[in-house]
Amino acid sequence: MAESVFLWVKGLRFAYPECAVLDNLSLAWPPGLALVRGDESTGKTTLLRLLAGELTAQAGSITLQGVDLNLAAKPSAPRVFWADPRSSEWDRLTARGWLDSLPARYPQWDAAALVEHINGFSLHEHLDKPFYALSTGSKRKVLMAGALASNAPLTLIDEPVGGLDKPSIRYLAQALASQAARPDRLTVVAHYEALPDVPWGSVLDL
Repeated sequence: MAESVFLWVKGLRFAYPECAVLDNLSLAWPPGLALVRGDESTGKTTLLRLLAGELTAQAGSITLQGVDLNLAAKPSAPRVFWADPRSSEWDRLTARGWLDSLPARYPQWDAAALVEHINGFSLHEHLDKPFYALSTGSKRKVLMAGALASNAPLTLIDEPVGGLDKPSIRYLAQALASQAARPDRLTVVAHYEALPDVPWGSVLDL
């Protein structure tokens, strides 16, 4: 069992000043696809931010491929891909400019996969627009194209279908399904329900 575990989370506790969110959460996930499922305000995004090192837990440990992310220097790079779709930090960058910045951070970057995702999400007409000019759906598609092409061992995707059209949702399911058998990568998706036609290997209900 231990040899097949890619991500260990043990005794994770996190509370905001106004409320507790995660209490003694533990999981042991193999590589492939994992779904974090729950309603609004159940802690899905908080868990992704903890895994990314953007938040610090009050207790517990997170171990990825045998590396304790709490002790590793800059745990979010290059082992973990996380781009919060609610963030405004890239507003002045073009989609192309942001995507062009990623290979330097992720050594296993897959340029051919990026081309495939740009085509699959129909992003060509949006590449030279700044992020602030993108619709909610187009911004999410750019972020997911970068996430999937990053080849980061732990890839975190939050609420992937917000603002997406039906063809893009179908392509997303196909792109995620292609990651299911990866022995070297875990893609974690947070959503309120399981996306159809995606072979989830692990599911956490919050």
